[in-house]
Amino acid sequence: MIHDVDGMVQRNKAMLVAKGYSQQQGVDYNDTFSLVARLDTIRTLITLAGQNGWLLYQLDVKSVFLNGEFKQEVYVEQPRGFIIEGEEDKVYRLKNALYRLKQALRAWYSQIDGHFDEKCFLKSKNEPTLLVKRQGVDDILIAFYVDNFVFTENNERMIKEFKKEMMKKYEISDLGLLNHFIGMEIYQREKGVIICQKKYVENVLKNSNYMVVI
Repeated sequence: MIHDVDGMVQRNKAMLVAKGYSQQQGVDYNDTFSLVARLDTIRTLITLAGQNGWLLYQLDVKSVFLNGEFKQEVYVEQPRGFIIEGEEDKVYRLKNALYRLKQALRAWYSQIDGHFDEKCFLKSKNEPTLLVKRQGVDDILIAFYVDNFVFTENNERMIKEFKKEMMKKYEISDLGLLNHFIGMEIYQREKGVIICQKKYVENVLKNSNYMVVI
């Protein structure tokens, strides 16, 4: 389920997943390491935008792991309920990554990293998931956490160009202004940005059997 800032369900999601727990290292997969933006990086980006009066935006890549391309052979059983009659002994060979595969996240990171290299984005030396593109005196800054992209700029034209490029390459949900990200609630104001975790705190107190007083 996808939730909004108030914890309400925006939409339900269903997906086909692989039995990653049955994979064997060196047989079905090798490298699995991938990078995601640190919380400190996201906060720094938000702070920079607030100080400069820039707006923060968010994109979500749909079916993100299906964009990761495989270089090795990986086979999966036909999913229950979708087995082809008379061909029960056959399996699927994956051309792209699938949810729950050990190497799915790395395959996606390699794909999106190559895309940003192609579009001439520069990576931070200390945080590879933080990217910058400069055109004259204009900048666009992007940080990504798996399938979520947070970005800000000092020129609206660059935002439109970035969205257009991403939508050409991937199936994207344009979430508009940033208001909720990995447990943080973000309120963009004329004189700055407010970050809080009200919903998170309420859930912690609720699970700890404390009374929440608003």
